[in-house]
Amino acid sequence: MSIVVEALIKRYAGHPVVNNVSLEVADGELFVLLGSSGSGKSTLLRMIAGLTEVDGGRVLLHGRDVTDLPPARRGVGFVFQSYALFRGMTVAENVEFALSIRGVAKAVRRSRREELLEMVGLAGLHGRMPRQLSGGQQQRVALARALAHQPEVLLLDEPFGALDAKVRTELRRTIREIQRELKIATIFVTHDQEEAFELADRLAVLSFGRLLEAGPPEELYLRPETEMVANFLGSANLMVGESTAEGVRLGPVHFPLSTRADGNGARRVQVLFRPEDVALRAAPDELACPVLGEAVVDHRAFIGSFERLRLRLPPLQGVRTIAPPVPFGSAEIQVEVSRTQDQARRFPLRPGDAAWVGVQRVHALVHPGMRFLLLTDGTSRSSAALSLGAELARLAHARVTLLGSGGAEPLDEDSLRAARERLGSGLAAIDVRPSAEPPGEAVATEVEREPCDLVVLALPDEAPADGLALAEKVVAGGQHHVLLVPAGFAGPVPTRFLVCVAVGEPGKEDVAFTGRLARHLAAEATILTVLPEAEEADRAERFLEGSRRAMARLGVRVETRIRQGAVVDEIVAQIVEGGHDLVVVGVPLPGRPREISLGPLLPRLLPDLGHRPVLIIRSPEVAS
Repeated sequence: MSIVVEALIKRYAGHPVVNNVSLEVADGELFVLLGSSGSGKSTLLRMIAGLTEVDGGRVLLHGRDVTDLPPARRGVGFVFQSYALFRGMTVAENVEFALSIRGVAKAVRRSRREELLEMVGLAGLHGRMPRQLSGGQQQRVALARALAHQPEVLLLDEPFGALDAKVRTELRRTIREIQRELKIATIFVTHDQEEAFELADRLAVLSFGRLLEAGPPEELYLRPETEMVANFLGSANLMVGESTAEGVRLGPVHFPLSTRADGNGARRVQVLFRPEDVALRAAPDELACPVLGEAVVDHRAFIGSFERLRLRLPPLQGVRTIAPPVPFGSAEIQVEVSRTQDQARRFPLRPGDAAWVGVQRVHALVHPGMRFLLLTDGTSRSSAALSLGAELARLAHARVTLLGSGGAEPLDEDSLRAARERLGSGLAAIDVRPSAEPPGEAVATEVEREPCDLVVLALPDEAPADGLALAEKVVAGGQHHVLLVPAGFAGPVPTRFLVCVAVGEPGKEDVAFTGRLARHLAAEATILTVLPEAEEADRAERFLEGSRRAMARLGVRVETRIRQGAVVDEIVAQIVEGGHDLVVVGVPLPGRPREISLGPLLPRLLPDLGHRPVLIIRSPEVAS
C-alpha cells in the first residue's frame, strides 16, 4: 500500500476533528475523501502531509512510518485550494522551486519544468507571473510544482473550489490523465459529489471527524450501509419499513429484494430508493412495479438533461420518513423524482398535477435504532436509573452501553457485574465499559468513541444540585439528550409525557425526539407552552398544531395546551391536572459566552416534581 493511515486522531480545544480514522490507498489509486465543511477531511490530509501535528495514530507512506517526520522528508506533493504560488516568481521559478532547494542542477530543473508544463497544458508560459494567469492556469502551475520533485504520493485539498464549473471539469480530466500516466497514489479532498464520482477509484465519506464508509463510488451510491452515506451521496428517498421473508414492506406496499438486510423474521429496516428509481404514470395499472400511491407534484425544476420533481404523497400507515425530511407539522410524505427529458416529454407534469408513483428498485439498510448510555457509579442510588433505562431500551429496541464510572478509578468487576445484572435480559445489545475518569468526562470520552441518542443518569435525592451539575457537563459533551431519573423513582415506565416547549426552532427537536420515544412506549403526550401575554397566543397555537401533527404522524396520542402566568407555577399546575409522569424540557440556547447551561428553570422546577423523571432535549441549535 502506498498510503496507510492507522487510527489517526486530532483534537482542537479537546474536541476531536479527526476521530480514530483508518484507511489504505493502493499503489496508483486515486482515492477521494468526501465530506461537508467541517467534517475533518482537510485536517486529515494535512496530517498525512505533516503540515498538522498528529495527536494519536500513525501515518505510513510506502511502508515507512513518517508520523514524526517533517513534510520535506515525507515524499509528498501537496496542492492547495488557494494555489499558494509565490507571487513574485515566474511560472518557471514556481515549478522549479522544490528542485532548486534540493540542489538539482539547472539543466535538469529546466528539463523537468518543460516536461511538467507540457503535461498540464501550459507549455510556453514559463515566463509569466501568476497575476498574468487565470485561476485555472494558476492551479495547473500548482499541480506542476507539486509533481516537480517526483513525490511518492500526491495530496490535493479541494483544488478546484474557487474555479467555475467549466474550468473544474477540464481540470478534473487533466488530473485524472496525469495521475493515470504517472501511476501515483493520490488522495483528493472535495465536498463536490459529482467531482468525487468522476474521479474516484474509491471514495470515503467523512462526517464529524469519523470515516463512515469507503468503497467504489457505484457501491456506496447504490448499496450504502449507513443512513448518513445514503443521504449524503446524491438525493435519497429513505423510509423506515420492515423486512419480510421475501423482501421489505413499506406500510401496505411490498418490495421483493434479491439482497436484503440479514436477520430472520420481521425487523425494522431503512428502505432506500433513489430519485431515478421512481416511475410515474397516469394510472396505477400502467406501472410494472410496486405502487406507493397517487401523489401531487409540488415542485418542478429543469436541470438541463433531466427534470427534477418533488411530489406530495398521502401518509403510509406505520411508515416513518427519514428523507426528504417532512416539513414540521405536515402529515404527507415527500418523494424526490428525477426523469430524463424523454420521459418528461412522454408524460409531462406541472405543479398541481397528479401522478401514480411506483418504485422500480429499492435497497434495504439495517435500521440502527437508538443507542442508550446508562451511567452507574456502582452505588445503590444508580439502581432506579439503570432499571428505567433498561426497560426503555427494551421497549425501544435500543442498544445499550453500561458505563461504570466511580470517579477516581474504574469500578471493580463485582460492582459492574451487579450493575449488569440489574439490567436483566431482553436487550437488543449491551456493552459494558469501565472508566477511571469522573462521570462527566467518562461520558464525553464514550460518546466520542460511539455517539448515542440518550444518556440516562441518576439524580440523587440528597444532592439534586450535584445531579444537575453533572447533567450540564453531560449535555455539553455531545449531541445526545439526557434522562434524569431520581434515586427514589420506583414507578412503572412513564406513559403520560408533559412536553414543555418554547415556540421556535429548538422546540421542534423537543417534539421530534419525544415522539420517537413515546411511540415505542405506547405513551401519550401533552405539549405545553406557557405565555406571559395573551397577544402571543396566535403564533403559539400555530406552532402547537404543527407539533401535534408531527407527533400524531408517529402514532402518538397527543393534545396541546397553552397556559398563561409564571412558567414554573403553570408547569406544576399542568402536571397535577394531567397526572403526568415524565417531564420534557429543552436545553436553553447559550448566551454570549457560548457555554451550555440548563438555565434557571430546572433548579426551580425540580423540588415540585417529586420522583418524576426529567428528559432534557438538546436541539441542533445548541452549540458545543
